[in-house]
Amino acid sequence: MDDAREELGRRLSHIEAMGGPQRVARQHESGKWTARERVRYLLDEDSFEEIGAHVTHRGTLFGMADVDAPADGVITGYGRIHGRPVYVFAQDFTVLGGSLGEMHAAKIQRVQDLALKSGVPIIGLNDSGGARIQEGVDALNGYGEIFKRNTWASGVIPQITVVMGPSAGGAVYSPALTDVIVMVRHTAQMFITGPQVIQAVTGEQVSAEALGGADTHLKRSGVAHFVGKNDAEALDVVREVLSFLPQNWMEEPPVYETQDPLGRADPMLAEVVPSDPNKPYDVLAIIERVVDDSRFVEWQKGYADNLVVGFGRIGGHSVGIVANQPRILAGTLDINASDKLARFVRFCDAFNIPVVTLVDTPGYLPGTAQEYGGIIRHGAKVLYAYAEATVPKVTVILRKAYGGAYLAMCSRALGADLVLAWPTAEIAVMGPEGAANIIFRREIEASPNPQEAKARMADEYRRQFANPYVAASRGYIDAVIDPVRTREHLAQSLMVLYNKHDERPKKRHGNMPV
Repeated sequence: MDDAREELGRRLSHIEAMGGPQRVARQHESGKWTARERVRYLLDEDSFEEIGAHVTHRGTLFGMADVDAPADGVITGYGRIHGRPVYVFAQDFTVLGGSLGEMHAAKIQRVQDLALKSGVPIIGLNDSGGARIQEGVDALNGYGEIFKRNTWASGVIPQITVVMGPSAGGAVYSPALTDVIVMVRHTAQMFITGPQVIQAVTGEQVSAEALGGADTHLKRSGVAHFVGKNDAEALDVVREVLSFLPQNWMEEPPVYETQDPLGRADPMLAEVVPSDPNKPYDVLAIIERVVDDSRFVEWQKGYADNLVVGFGRIGGHSVGIVANQPRILAGTLDINASDKLARFVRFCDAFNIPVVTLVDTPGYLPGTAQEYGGIIRHGAKVLYAYAEATVPKVTVILRKAYGGAYLAMCSRALGADLVLAWPTAEIAVMGPEGAANIIFRREIEASPNPQEAKARMADEYRRQFANPYVAASRGYIDAVIDPVRTREHLAQSLMVLYNKHDERPKKRHGNMPV
């Protein structure tokens, strides 16, 4: 027995050493932690249980007979975050550059299968040079098996990817199939083809960071949802995001105690929206005043900033918040904002998170670039996401809600359970100025002072039609509320909706306008 235990200790020490002290030192010099350091930081203290530690490549593969690859370059296992179980895999760049081979892929597939069967979130820490060239088609097949499992798990368990190093070619598709992508600034890159290939094929010169760095994917492509300045901050984001999510689609999100009173009134809310309907303001000032302890975790901050989405809590319960941002592009909906909104609402719906929508938008962004880019198709995603969602949906109209955008932003017609409005709400087919131009065109043209007549007619239209009471009289708005008491009204609305049950027609699946 002593000899067997000694052999076990020797093997475990070898695996723990990863690629050896020199490669570990290079990893640290590049500003990155090792795979084991990342796993230990991510999980609750002393909770990690490794599986598959002794797995390695087949020594008969081309050029691999004498290659030592502890754990085949990927650490897999399970542990706890906030006391709740999770599965995790972490690619080890110190071992063969974290490259994915047949057995490396099999280890990832193993924890994917276990996570899906157990109804437990899975977190992938990606730091890899891509497919292992020596293993050829076996490596490519490994990626395909991982993609398939990502798809099977979608909407069943939360899947989170942290890109902490290079990720190129086929390796980027697994992260793209997961629910949340976190990237580390300056050390993580994602791209289908690298700078050298792009230069050879198109003549374009671009650095790896400019092509596929964290800020590129957060602010330009929209691929990333969060960015951390280093490994620790990125992993902290994962822990925080998981605190809003259930373990799987059949469970409810965790509930946290709060000392923030549900009936808390906030006089500042009466001052946020300017009296001038064309003057911008920051909708975050409203969001932070209605959620528990002013804590709001913004999703895709920096991308399509004319729309704000993210997680907060009201009464300790997780809520997804969607809000037009009048400070950017007047809060109009465009292609990118539509994609951002639809993706977030579907994510909330998949994991039983109620959606609160704050509306202040004059409509869809006009222009040939939007039309040629398919704003019709992208805008339809918003309609689809809201109409499909069965979680509690509460809408608050703050100011402008015109035309198709009024419908799109979770109106009663699209399935909002409760629609509230501030007294400042303007609900109409179009803005008062545009409506006055059409309805009172002759009167305006005949006036000795057309500009003054137009302003007067617009004010009259606003008084008679563009106010919340007309919609409320038709039953499209459930209540016109005092802005100061918005948190209280939201809390009460969500409380009565938490046990809501909403059926949809049975079918294989819908055909979303992707």
